[in-house]
Amino acid sequence: MLIKLQDLFTDLMGIISTIDYRDVIDIILLTYVIYLVLKLIRETRAGQLVKGILFLVVVYYISIRVPLKAISYLLEKALQVGVLAMIILFQPELRRALEKAGRSKFGIRIFGLGQNSSEMKLIWANAIDAICDSCVELSASCTGALIVVERQVRLGEQIETGTLIKAVPSKEIFGNIFYPKTPLHDGAVIMRDGTILAAACFLPKPQKDALINKKLGSRHRAAIGMSEISDAVVIVVSEETGQISVALNGNLTRDYTREKLKATLEKALFNDKKEIEIGKKKLFSSLFERSRKK
Repeated sequence: MLIKLQDLFTDLMGIISTIDYRDVIDIILLTYVIYLVLKLIRETRAGQLVKGILFLVVVYYISIRVPLKAISYLLEKALQVGVLAMIILFQPELRRALEKAGRSKFGIRIFGLGQNSSEMKLIWANAIDAICDSCVELSASCTGALIVVERQVRLGEQIETGTLIKAVPSKEIFGNIFYPKTPLHDGAVIMRDGTILAAACFLPKPQKDALINKKLGSRHRAAIGMSEISDAVVIVVSEETGQISVALNGNLTRDYTREKLKATLEKALFNDKKEIEIGKKKLFSSLFERSRKK
């Protein structure tokens, strides 16, 4: 027994001695990919599909061992196209995962292009004040509103469903758009680069609609759905209570005052841009230093 343990330890040390830094990086990346796949499966309906595929694999293994020629033949043909079938079945989940990876801070820092923080402050300064003032007035009169502030992820699909406006934001314009008897009140306003780009836009439903509080109306559900598939900041004013809410990254927070709403918008718009510039500077400086050392 002791000899076997010594042999096992010797073999293990031999394997460890052959590992270099590339193998470590490979293992770390593979572990992270497996973690993301398991997280994706756990958080979506893909988990049920994976269970079904595993069940077919078990049945196929049993049918070979018994053997059951007809069943094993059919399952073999079915599993041969399994990869293509999984891509088709998991298409919505894969798309959301890739979109999420593209809008992550790591991806934005490396590939992000756009204005710096000072330019963003200049563009959005008046717009943020107009949004906050409008939401306070609409809240006081219990007028429903849905405002989407676009950030890194472009919302072209949602903009095409609405009416293009391209207007400078103000209390008066927001009031006219969301007034109940106007043609554009039923839908969302989408803002880009400090301007009102479109109104009466349709937003997607949330991924887990059945799990959302039944007391939340269609505006709140649309806000959550929009924030799940993009990095947009979505502001909701309830027509029942006048309460101001914000949806961000799939989470809805409520009871916003003017000051709290302004702080949230400034943090979402300005801080992210600052991180992008810092990330790009660090990347370029590190590349420059490496080339200079070579």
